[in-house]
Parts: sequence; structure tokens; C-alpha cells
Amino acid sequence: MTMAVVSIIVLVALFAATLIPAFDLGLGALAAAFVVGLAAGVPADEVTGFFPADFFVLIVGVTALFAVAHLNGTLDWLLDLLLRLVGGRLALVPLVPFVIGAVLTAVGTLPAAATAIVAPIALGLAARYGISLFVAAVLGVTGIISGLLSPLAVYGVTARQLSSRFGIELPASAPVTFLIGGVLTGLVVSLVCLLVGLRTGAVPRGRAVSTEDDPPVGTGPGAATATTARASTRRGRVLTVLCLLTVVVLSVGFEMNIGYLGVTAALLLQLVLRLEPGAVVSKIPWSVVLLIGGLLTYVGLMQDLGAFEQIGDLLRVDGSAALSLLVLCYIAGITSFAASSIAVFVTAMPLLPPLVEAGVSPVGGVLAIALASVLVDINPLGITGGLILGAAEPEARPRLFRQLLTYGLISIAVAPALAWLAFGWW
Repeated sequence: MTMAVVSIIVLVALFAATLIPAFDLGLGALAAAFVVGLAAGVPADEVTGFFPADFFVLIVGVTALFAVAHLNGTLDWLLDLLLRLVGGRLALVPLVPFVIGAVLTAVGTLPAAATAIVAPIALGLAARYGISLFVAAVLGVTGIISGLLSPLAVYGVTARQLSSRFGIELPASAPVTFLIGGVLTGLVVSLVCLLVGLRTGAVPRGRAVSTEDDPPVGTGPGAATATTARASTRRGRVLTVLCLLTVVVLSVGFEMNIGYLGVTAALLLQLVLRLEPGAVVSKIPWSVVLLIGGLLTYVGLMQDLGAFEQIGDLLRVDGSAALSLLVLCYIAGITSFAASSIAVFVTAMPLLPPLVEAGVSPVGGVLAIALASVLVDINPLGITGGLILGAAEPEARPRLFRQLLTYGLISIAVAPALAWLAFGWW
């Protein structure tokens, strides 16, 4: 038995162990990475190198910034503003993060940066208005997926560059077709999720009334104090919104690291607004950092040992070009579940030219592989899941983790086939 197979068995055992109440998956994954690495002859320093330092900075920076926005009341004020934009209709509230996510990625925002922005908004709206956290998270991330294949987005640009590099001739309309395919997929998934949520009560019906944070001020002795407090609150809001907008503009427009931007903005706001440092730091989801950091460290070791290549080999079969595309979609989906989707997409694209020569549509093939890679991203094993869990309240995280894991596992079985059925013939 190879160490790649052993690492797969250990990963299954880790998830099975989560049924034990006292077991911590993050600690278990780190310990497993060390032990399996020892058995495979991988030095501890190399195993440590698999720890996702970029994820650590990302989630700490973003959650610290939104912690400040929550503590000074800005986040609640923004959520009320978003509610007014949809006329208070609760059924439309989950579509707000969908639209925000789609616009962000369509104009070129990286998926992780878009998720860092959308996750707190989606889960904040859900918690405030009695909507299922899971439904809000799915719609927010699905919106992000919808815009990923636009001509400006990372997947859209990568798809065209790789197609040219590997000799796949795309029609002039391909960029628009990619965008339409991504948007249609996102709309279908979101509408199905929204309808199921309405039928099950996960998304309430009716209207909600936004709250007023600023009560009327009278003319008694306390009026001057109340007026000063209101002015201070408004100044805090303005400063926080300016910081949030600055972080978004610099990360989207100038491709600066959103994690470091978030840390810097959070520190400035904490000092200027005189917030307690402990109140900000305590809202950073350290348990989520440990969970995702441990899992990604172990997944990095698995990749180094060739575990995902073995899984792909098991799925590789001889057959028609269309059937081969379906298998390739499943390889992309399964591998992307615990690895970088863009890395999986780039790795899978060199396998497409022979299928195109055998009759597969070039546009349909690219769309099917891209969507099979990203539709499984809504799971707790990657940066997307970590940011979603980090935006949730601590008591809600265990249930949300199970829901995301179940959704992700179902996506592995269903999403590649649906992507192939929908676009393999284009």
C-alpha cells in the first residue's frame, strides 16, 4: 500500500472521528500531517510549509475589520440599508449577497477576496432577519461563482489563455458565452436553493422593518449629551465605511492583499475609535483558523504524496469523447473539493485538446471543466468554507460546518454531471 493511499484512508478516518464529541478536527489534521509525513519520510519543516499562511492573514484581517464594524454599529446600519434596497422583502434579502458576489468577481476580484467581503454580509443579513445561515452562504458564494467566467475574471482570463496555449480554437463569442454560462448556472442553483428555503421555512416570507439606530432627541437636560453621542456614532460610521471602501478598492482595483489591508484598517479604526483591543481580537474565529489551517496542511501533504492523482487514475476509463469529458469533470470536481479550484482547472485543461479533436465542443468543454471545478467550492475544507464559518457566530459554527460538508459531498456527486449535461454539448 502506497503512502498516497494511506493518506486517503487517514483523511476518511479524520472525518469519521468528528462523530466523537471530544475530537477536534483541526488538531487531528495537524497531528495526522506530522505522523503521515514521518511515515512517508517527509521532513517536519516541509510539512510545516504546507500550512496556509495566506489563509491565516486573510481570515484574521477580514474578520478583525468586520469585528470593528460590528462593535461600533456600522455593520448593523449597513444591513438595514441593504434591507431598504429590497423594500424590506425577506424573500429577496438572500439575493443581496448573490448580486454583490457576482459583481465583485465579474469585475476581476479574486474569489477569496470576494468571499471575504460577501460572507460577513450574507451571514449578517441571515442572523438579523431569521434566514438560514446555510442558505445565505450558498447564495452568496454562488453569486461569486456566477461572475468567475466574465471576460475580466480570473477564470475567464485563464480559460482563454490556456485554450490558446494548448491549441484549442475558441470562437470570437467565447468570452460572452463563458459569462452567460456562469451566470445561468449561478441563477439556477440560487433559485432552486431559494425556493427550497421558502418551502421549508429556512427563508421567511413577508416584510421586515429596518431599525432606527438614532432615537429622537428631546429638549431636556440630556439632549446635549445625546446629540454628542449621535454625532460621535455618525463619525464612527463614516470612518468605518471609508475604511471598508478603501479596502475593497485597493484589493479589487490594485490587487493588494485584502488580509493585510484588513489588519491595517482594523488597527487604525480600533485606535481612532478607542475600542478595547480584546473585544476585537476575541471576535477573530481562532477555532476556524485552526480547523482550516490544519486541514489545508494535511491536504497539502496529500497532494505532495500524489493522493489526488491516484483518485484521478481510478476514475480514468476508456470510452467516447463525451464520456471522457464526463470523467474529466469528475476528476476536477473531486480534486477541487479539497484543493485550489484554479489550480485544478489549470491542471485539467491540458487534458481537453484530445477530446476537442475527438468532437467535444471547445466552449462547452471549457465551461464544463471550469464549473465542475468551482461548484464544489461550497464546503468547509477550503478558504471559502473557512471564511463562511469565520463570519458565523461561534454557537452556529458546528451545525453550519455539517451543512456545508453535506452540501459539498452532494456537489461532488451531482455538480460534475450537471455541468457536463448542461454544457458538454455547446
